[in-house]
Amino acid sequence: MYDNEQLVAADVLKTIARNKEIKRYVQESADLYPLLLAAAKRFVSGETREEALQMADFLYGKGYALSLEYIGENTATEEECWLAKEEFAALIRDTAASGLEAEICFDLSHLGLLINPDFAFQQVMELAHEANSHNLTLMISMEESEKTTGILNIYEKTAELYANVGITIQANLHRSMDDLERLLSLPGKVRLVKGAYKEAPSIALERSEELNQRYLDMLDRLVQSRHPVSIATHDEKLIAAVEERGYVSLPFVEVEMLYGVRPDLSRKLREQGVKTRVYLTYGTEWYLYLCHRLAEHPPNVYLAIADMSSAGRLIVHPY
Repeated sequence: MYDNEQLVAADVLKTIARNKEIKRYVQESADLYPLLLAAAKRFVSGETREEALQMADFLYGKGYALSLEYIGENTATEEECWLAKEEFAALIRDTAASGLEAEICFDLSHLGLLINPDFAFQQVMELAHEANSHNLTLMISMEESEKTTGILNIYEKTAELYANVGITIQANLHRSMDDLERLLSLPGKVRLVKGAYKEAPSIALERSEELNQRYLDMLDRLVQSRHPVSIATHDEKLIAAVEERGYVSLPFVEVEMLYGVRPDLSRKLREQGVKTRVYLTYGTEWYLYLCHRLAEHPPNVYLAIADMSSAGRLIVHPY
């Protein structure tokens, strides 16, 4: 659980993550960009699809299931959204050719949600068809609360036609218990997360025992319905509670963790025979992703500083 100082640090990092001027300054700085990229590489597999697939192949060989995402969100033009969709389609084809057990994940705002929801829906339908033809699964990520209704609407329309599409739900949002009931009628896997975005108290809970209990209540509901679920958390206390309930041995349950975050815990679960999935990201839009990883666990700032001090050195994760 966070102490007050860590909560403040997390709040600052989430604010920085959304500051477009700071992001632009970092991207245009010949000095800062390589330093922060060195820190990001603890959590991002690389800037190219080839780098992501290389790391995915390594982890798959270790016995992990994989999630793969080309990072991006809030894309500004239809052309950029179309290019993103084409990159995801190529990722689907290359993943299938590699023989990996991997799910393809994305933010809907990367594919046009904020420009035109109908356009975004058509983009998702194309990807769902492509993934289905290769026996792969798509997972739609969740974003800030103001996008939740639009994301769920597109997911529901897609899932009615394609069973190989799943959805993420954030336990911290006050609306999520009701949203979960809607999702249980659809076949797609549900990825259950705590929620990483800065939200008002009227909309969401902060990190707390109350949030942990809500997370477990939602998980109980999913398991009672025997609905495919990905337990996406790095919280050892939550994982211990899940293990006590016997959920990790169920065939429709898995544990999912982000690449570079608690690889020791991922390895421990895998060695215990738990189906463990590692979420790998790649792309040049790693700034926001890095800020969120640091915000989720502020002590990671120390690791980031160490990584920046040895920029260019290969980080080897203990997977």
